[in-house]
Amino acid sequence: MNNEPDLRFAILIDADNISEKYIKVILEEVANSGVATYKRIYGDWTSPRLASWKSCLLDHSIIPMQQYSYTFGKNATDSAMIIDAMDILYSGTVDGFAIVSSDSDFTRLVARLRESGMVVIGMGEQKTPRPFISACNQFKYLDLLYAARKAEEELSEDEDDAEEAPRRRRRGRRGGKRANRGRSEQALSADLEDAAPASAAHADAADDSSDAALADPVEGDAPKPRRRPGDRGAGHADAGVRDAEDDELVGANSFELDSDADLDVDDELDEQDGDVAFGEMSKADRRRHMRMIRETINAIIDKFSDDDGWVSLGKLGDQLGKRLSDFDVRNYGFKKLRPFLKSLGVYEFEEPQDDSGHRQIYLRLRE
Repeated sequence: MNNEPDLRFAILIDADNISEKYIKVILEEVANSGVATYKRIYGDWTSPRLASWKSCLLDHSIIPMQQYSYTFGKNATDSAMIIDAMDILYSGTVDGFAIVSSDSDFTRLVARLRESGMVVIGMGEQKTPRPFISACNQFKYLDLLYAARKAEEELSEDEDDAEEAPRRRRRGRRGGKRANRGRSEQALSADLEDAAPASAAHADAADDSSDAALADPVEGDAPKPRRRPGDRGAGHADAGVRDAEDDELVGANSFELDSDADLDVDDELDEQDGDVAFGEMSKADRRRHMRMIRETINAIIDKFSDDDGWVSLGKLGDQLGKRLSDFDVRNYGFKKLRPFLKSLGVYEFEEPQDDSGHRQIYLRLRE
């Protein structure tokens, strides 16, 4: 059990540059690293542009910090955030900061906070300038994480619908059977009531006619043989096959839906050969980005591998986070590091078992 205390973070949000739709992603990312002791957001709250934030602040207990725009077109929020960040730093009540903005004006602030031993998590959209990204210990692309979150929610809804569809069909069939049984019972009851008054009158006539029929049967009026319970006509046979086929189709459709719902996003993205899904990047930028990641991975393997070229996956992940502040496999549609590395197609993996029975994943460049 890990008894180390959680890191305490101050979350400072630039409302002029960040949309309220990212708030859950922001809080979840900070919660993954520690505890939020300060939650402040800065902007001119007299402006109608920030009206959409107000209910969000109440729901998540975020304190709005008022900062008027002294000059039209000039952003005074940055200065207020910087002053508060330094006040919090010298209070000694936090271990780190989450600076949420896509503005490069906070680059120097982040560098200063890190000089004082603070852990700094930056968050912003893909348009965030590179100097701000590089200055942070970690940087989270909010638009990519938000898109991944929405995709997971839609996938979960599809799974729920796929699980509910067979139940609805079964309930519908049971309801139809009950309705048909009720109608049949009503019809039978009505027939019995109609037949009851005439039963006595027809009894004698029926006896006479039956005796006559036995004495002198008419040609062509021979009684039809009684059908055994297992016998069915051609029409019934077709209906039976059709019913069976319908049931089989229902099963196939429900299975197909379940299979589609269980599709892993990682498998779909394997076909992209690890290419980045960054909407803001041109194809050339994406190639450069992936080349930088591969070169960093290869450098880590070269530095920390054994004589046979193997390095543990845990060591690689730790070093990647230190060398590339914005590296996060979720940016590329993956949940784990190993599927992402497999999608690159140049590494091989091993899972040796130690004396205690534990397995650890190792990788190296494919020969």
